[in-house]
Amino acid sequence: MTASLFSQAPILAVLIPLLGAPVCGLLRGGIFPWLFTTVLSLLSFWFSIELLLHVNANGPISYELGGWAPPWGIEYVIDPLSAFVMLVVSGISSGVLLYARESIQREVAPSRHGLFFAAYLLALAGMMGITATGDAFNIFVFLEITSLSSYVLISMGEKYDRRALSAAFQYLILGTIGATFILIGVGLLYLMTGTLNIADIARQFDTIEDTRPIRAAVGFLVVGIAIKLAMFPFHSWLPNAYAYAPTIITAFFAGTATKVSVYLLIRFIFTIFGWDFSFGNLPLSDLLIPFAVIAFISMSIVAVFQDNLKKLLAFSSVAQLGYMTLGIALASESGLTTSIVHIFNHAIVKTGLFLTVGAMFFMNGSVLLSDLAGVGKRMPLTTFAFVLGGLALIGVPLTPGFISKWYLIQAVLERGDMLGYALAVTLLISSLIAVIYVWRVVEIAYFRPSPDGTTAGEAPLSMLVICWVFVAAMFYFGIDTSMSVDFANSAASFMMGGTD
Repeated sequence: MTASLFSQAPILAVLIPLLGAPVCGLLRGGIFPWLFTTVLSLLSFWFSIELLLHVNANGPISYELGGWAPPWGIEYVIDPLSAFVMLVVSGISSGVLLYARESIQREVAPSRHGLFFAAYLLALAGMMGITATGDAFNIFVFLEITSLSSYVLISMGEKYDRRALSAAFQYLILGTIGATFILIGVGLLYLMTGTLNIADIARQFDTIEDTRPIRAAVGFLVVGIAIKLAMFPFHSWLPNAYAYAPTIITAFFAGTATKVSVYLLIRFIFTIFGWDFSFGNLPLSDLLIPFAVIAFISMSIVAVFQDNLKKLLAFSSVAQLGYMTLGIALASESGLTTSIVHIFNHAIVKTGLFLTVGAMFFMNGSVLLSDLAGVGKRMPLTTFAFVLGGLALIGVPLTPGFISKWYLIQAVLERGDMLGYALAVTLLISSLIAVIYVWRVVEIAYFRPSPDGTTAGEAPLSMLVICWVFVAAMFYFGIDTSMSVDFANSAASFMMGGTD
């Protein structure tokens, strides 16, 4: 990449999908909108790789939009954390799109493909923008771009199940509440600091942290982000949204949307509020730890009793978000490293799992476990891919799930107190519960007879290959952690060390 082109990489990674969306809306046919969207996503992925490598070698990048210097102008800041999350978002998007051609032909009418992929590009641009921007109000703007496009994308699952419309409406209501809370929090920060630049707010925060407006701002922001994050007990929108959205949207959002919200929580807590205020003056750990534990225990139990395979994985996702929340709540560098590395690991695992479920849906027209009896014999390659992904959810060695849980158990044991030992036990219990719901799928897939009238056969090769690419990535990053853990550790060290 030339130096002049790379100098524009922070904005191009966001601008390419954003400007491509209206163009995509004008495209017609079954293949052109998909091909156009895939190319743009791959370009954003390429820029994200270049940004991550540059930041890792040379430090953070500051990009001034329009040449206006901050705090008056909008600034994009690419630091180790934002570069890492941008890589996850654009990489997952590109993988899902390479899988999407056959799937979307089945699930969305060809006449709506232009609109569908235009909304997809807006969602991608929104998440990339949230991660890249250094302006607090800009975060809200990109958050709304992501949310509005998400409502549209989820509702398009109504071709097979009209419950997609009610799921999208429920998400709209709760998402609007979350966004309003975030906007109020940002407004209070602006009221007290006179600036929207994140670095500028952080520099002034020590002098205003004991005021009522700031404490109110923290409350609004944490609750608003928790709703967007689907943190327990604000998770009620997520299972239906995942269950009834088109397959590729479920896979895309499972790997990206909640991870961007985790990024936001980390960004506000460690960059703006600071460690001392968040975990010293405020009892954030005392608030987040119980919710995290309840999430990964109770939601794992709920997953055991699901007949809809998408819902099973959705409740599992809420449980996994509890792991990320717990890592943040530990208020240590090792805990933060765990949260960041689990953003990466869970994105790969859960995206791969939802793609294999999508392949099953493609061939069977259902994701109900009662309709998937014997699918292990009818679709052996797809089902085996799901089983391997299930091992990663459990946390079996050589999988990324094991890496995440290993580092999380180490982080909780670092506390050296009874709470740390109790947390380690609850983590082991949640893994045992994961064995139950994964085994339930295995038992139905391999040890029950197929329903009458079903035929054997795998999904199209383009879908099957991408499923196995994600499975291969699971085991690669479960064995070689030099990239994922090293980048996560670098990002955690940067966040704990401050941003000045």
